[in-house]
Amino acid sequence: MLNTSLPIGENSTVWVFPGQGSQKSGMGQELLEFPLTQLRLKQAESILGWSIAELWQSDNSQLSHTQYTQPCLYVFMTLLVDFLKRLRYQPNMVSGYSFGEYIALYAAGAYDFETGLKLIKERANMMSRLPQGSIVALKGYEPEKLKQVILDTPNVWLANDNLKYAIVSGTLEGIASVLSSIIINRVIPLPVNAAFHTPLVETAAQEFEAILDAVDFQPFSIPVFCGVDLTLSFNISQVKRNLIKQISQPVRWQMISKTLVAQGIKQALQIGCGQGLLKSMKQIDPSLETNNIGSTADIDSMVIRDQLRKLSTAMPEINRFSQK
Repeated sequence: MLNTSLPIGENSTVWVFPGQGSQKSGMGQELLEFPLTQLRLKQAESILGWSIAELWQSDNSQLSHTQYTQPCLYVFMTLLVDFLKRLRYQPNMVSGYSFGEYIALYAAGAYDFETGLKLIKERANMMSRLPQGSIVALKGYEPEKLKQVILDTPNVWLANDNLKYAIVSGTLEGIASVLSSIIINRVIPLPVNAAFHTPLVETAAQEFEAILDAVDFQPFSIPVFCGVDLTLSFNISQVKRNLIKQISQPVRWQMISKTLVAQGIKQALQIGCGQGLLKSMKQIDPSLETNNIGSTADIDSMVIRDQLRKLSTAMPEINRFSQK
């Protein structure tokens, strides 16, 4: 079953999940006090052979290495999903930026926590063996000139579809050449160690196909947005093909945002660190309600806000009082 447009409710919500590079030191620390977190950490350590909690609480540079980054992000974001669902929050559709698609699939019920983490472990280990590369985010430059410099420079590619905020991926030498060939106001190195979303990682995509084929996905409870095909889907085979393709192809988040907004959504939640994915969606539809959920405090704030809204609907005098 495949849909590019699905009937949705009046207050439909999409949950979006950031990818590798969104991690930050200290993420997940405030989740440690919860019993569910302790259960997940024990499950994770038995699968990984190392402690997620230690990296969450450490300034260790290991967090920027793929074999550690992806499992740490997976545990962090799936816990936030679980906390939201325990409070009976549910999205109408889900989407992710690159690696974030795996959290989107968890939210859609494609696999349980342990199955997903085993898959992430295989993916992360495979990608950590890739040749050294680099990814940088750029701000403040002449877009057309940058585009031409990248075209003229070997082993460098645009890894996104937003020339106002470019993500450039490639070899260390190629990136250095681009940066020396054009005036750029701000260069932000992303904490990754390979040239993801370029032809340089095509061999990893081929290797990952066999790994992914061995994992049984369950039918999705809600549609998953396929970032390569730019469509909502319940089709497991199609989603798996997209997961393979996205390793070596640019992430078209601008187009993804436009397509999601076109579904008529009213609210978007970014679950994980930061709110970068929401900014492009808000630019397309300024009326879109957006929320970042990066902690239980963020969840608490949303719950309180929603309860007040329900009260003001049931008791209009509360709404009149709040406006005085």
